[in-house]
Amino acid sequence: MNLEILGLLLLLGVFAGITAGLLGLGGGVIIVPVLVWLFRTIIPVPPDSLMHIAVGTSLATIVVTSSSSILSHHRRGAVLWSAAKKLAPGLVIGTLIGSIIADSLASDTLKTVFGIFLLFVAFQIGFGAQPPSHRQLPNWQESLLAGSGIGILSGLVGIGGGSLTVPFLTWCNVSIRHAVATSAACGLPIAITGTIGFIINGWHLNEQLIWNSGYIYWPAFMAIVPTSLLFAPVGAKLAHIIPLTLLKKIFALFLVSMGLEMLLT
Repeated sequence: MNLEILGLLLLLGVFAGITAGLLGLGGGVIIVPVLVWLFRTIIPVPPDSLMHIAVGTSLATIVVTSSSSILSHHRRGAVLWSAAKKLAPGLVIGTLIGSIIADSLASDTLKTVFGIFLLFVAFQIGFGAQPPSHRQLPNWQESLLAGSGIGILSGLVGIGGGSLTVPFLTWCNVSIRHAVATSAACGLPIAITGTIGFIINGWHLNEQLIWNSGYIYWPAFMAIVPTSLLFAPVGAKLAHIIPLTLLKKIFALFLVSMGLEMLLT
């Protein structure tokens, strides 16, 4: 890996970390599209596996970053572990299914799915779209279904599930503080399961690439994780300085542009 690529990956980690701390988003919505661009223009990977490698590598980074986030939220007593435990089995099952579906899709199809998802997240952030709270936390059976749905989409697009788990929990009358913290706890089983799934499903690539395990590209992982962890607290501090309403709208426009780029190229 040359210095130019290393520098870009380190910057990606910085941006992903600041965004996570500032807006409470996991890094997937930033990491995946930037990796797609890097794989398409600078880092040579098989074109028919390009999107899969971006998604798999994103999930691998979330294993580390979500662990750090969980510890921070747990120390503040904000994680509703009872809700996380109920959702976890469905999240694991759903993420496995999502990784299998992703492996069966062409790279361009997976890119289209991710582009649509980015537009959804942009709408959610830009307009503060949250479902009205009108019910309580579900039982084990309902949690299994909800977790499976969240897991399937998370496994497909390489995210920790926060943009889905937080709205679901707020719909169940959970405060936003506890919803964000519990969502972080839910992101770990998603990331671990998804990473394992993308390693297994992409094992055939080990004969074509070096420095990878299946769909996980380790040089990108090793560059993104340290700077992401280092700069997430910076984003959290900026959240108390920068007007978040304006910032969210700007970031939503950024996501729209990335989503349209994924859909149209």
